[in-house]
Amino acid sequence: MSKALIFDCDGVLGDTERDGHLVAFNRMWRENGVDWQWTLEQYAEKLKIGGGKERMFSLGQDDDFRAVYDVPASEEEWWATVAGWHKRKSELYKELITTGAIPARPGVKRLAEAALAAGWTLVVCSTSALSSVQAVLNHVMGDETAARFAGVFAGDMVKAKKPAPDVYNLAVERLALDPADCVVVEDSRNGLLAAVAAGMSCIVTFNQLTQGEDFSEAAIVLSSLGDPGGEQAVVVQNRTSASPQGYFSLDDLEKVLESRQA
Repeated sequence: MSKALIFDCDGVLGDTERDGHLVAFNRMWRENGVDWQWTLEQYAEKLKIGGGKERMFSLGQDDDFRAVYDVPASEEEWWATVAGWHKRKSELYKELITTGAIPARPGVKRLAEAALAAGWTLVVCSTSALSSVQAVLNHVMGDETAARFAGVFAGDMVKAKKPAPDVYNLAVERLALDPADCVVVEDSRNGLLAAVAAGMSCIVTFNQLTQGEDFSEAAIVLSSLGDPGGEQAVVVQNRTSASPQGYFSLDDLEKVLESRQA
């Protein structure tokens, strides 16, 4: 069985939630003449719901939203409205990605390339739509490195989104992986719970939107993966033998896996 390094997408490869998805949602509503904008704080709360369409669908029960938009009485009609909005939102999001407006988070490309060179299988598992995830992966890793990933699995490929483990289970099934040989990088509690439920070790690199969440089940929790000579990784919690010195290295990755298997 191959050792696998599995990245979540949003908030892990880049700060795409704050600088991408939130911006695209709000632009989409302006385009559609809907008098509604999510603040950063409101969106952070909505991130507890897996999936962009599902987050918008939940607005049907929000009195403030209903005061500015006539939500259809039929769930089917409301879902159709949300699906249409989400299609346009995804187009706006991909435009943001291709402009380079969202930089990669520190260390992700460095660690990915080191793991590939050491023979690890690399995968992305996200709750976002496949086309959006692929756009971020190509932007962050570059086309050549992105092409070496063994698989990209997205929310529109499974029945239940994180915190359900479905997307991780799908990767295991399709790529013949052993969960005990998989290390996941996540940024949220929902992602952490999904990885743990799938039987995988989980590294958490939190961000501005998730830093206050409970990550007690994580193998190690860091402010970022860090880079030599760049942003330094701060270790907040560590249940492994890894000992990052300013950045999370391939050796640290190996130790996370060894600690799980010990």
